Amino acid sequence: MLENSGLKPSSRKKFARKFWNSFLPFRDLAENNQKLASLEAEVRQLRTLLADHLLEVRRENSSRDPRDLHRFEAQVCSQNGEDGVIAEIFRRIGVTHRVFLEIGVGDGTENNTAFLLAQGWTGFWIDGNPALNKRIPGSPVEKSIRYRIALVSEENVAGLAKELGVPPDLDFLSIDIDQNSYYAWRALRAWKPRALVIEYNAAIPPTLDWKVNYDPYKVHDGTNNYSASLKALENLGRELGYSLVHCELTGCNAFFVRDELVAEHFLAPFTAEQHYERARFPYIHRSAHRSSLLDPSSPA
Repeated sequence: MLENSGLKPSSRKKFARKFWNSFLPFRDLAENNQKLASLEAEVRQLRTLLADHLLEVRRENSSRDPRDLHRFEAQVCSQNGEDGVIAEIFRRIGVTHRVFLEIGVGDGTENNTAFLLAQGWTGFWIDGNPALNKRIPGSPVEKSIRYRIALVSEENVAGLAKELGVPPDLDFLSIDIDQNSYYAWRALRAWKPRALVIEYNAAIPPTLDWKVNYDPYKVHDGTNNYSASLKALENLGRELGYSLVHCELTGCNAFFVRDELVAEHFLAPFTAEQHYERARFPYIHRSAHRSSLLDPSSPA
């Protein structure tokens, strides 16, 4: 094309060089983006390896007593090690109807009860995420779950549970609605699960009873002004007839068992000071394949 431009050979070379050089910044940017993407992948891999190592060290140091639940933490569909802890709790205290209620389930693939469905449980989900309308119909667990799309408050949570038909003597309750989890549990005092898991605010020291001011319309803004301290949940649990038996290693969730079922199965004392785990949110990661709704097995 330049040959037919009427330019002298020397001018054509100069023009071509100038034209090529004009693309150098874009070429360098593309190369830098590739290098950055490669570096980010390496950082993610190193972060995963470091998290696995540190959590294993912590687990080993925390599991010298056979009643300690740390060594049972395992991840199938849960965000962290909750799946393994839930399985071990029910191995120790037994089950009745194998029925659960979980409040705050996301799109249904990563939560504390999806793996229970794979073990033949049935249950109820409540979440404000409309993705459930697409996730559940046609899924392997469609016949095992009833759900509602709703934003949960202290005022409506009991009504939602009644509408769904959640039995008062269910086996398991999970609450993770960030801002008002404490108040949701308090409003469900008529339901008496054998065990439950609820998120806590690990930014608050374990000796302090603190709750976020209740506002039914407020959602978590990403700050540490949310939920309740572990001591506040311990005290609420004691009022409702529950003992604090475990906190998982990343400092997200606290596990409670009904007082009459505790016996000698769990590590005492059942206090925030004993079971508190500080926030280790950088260690939250999926160490295997991405989660999904697993095929349910037949009840044992």
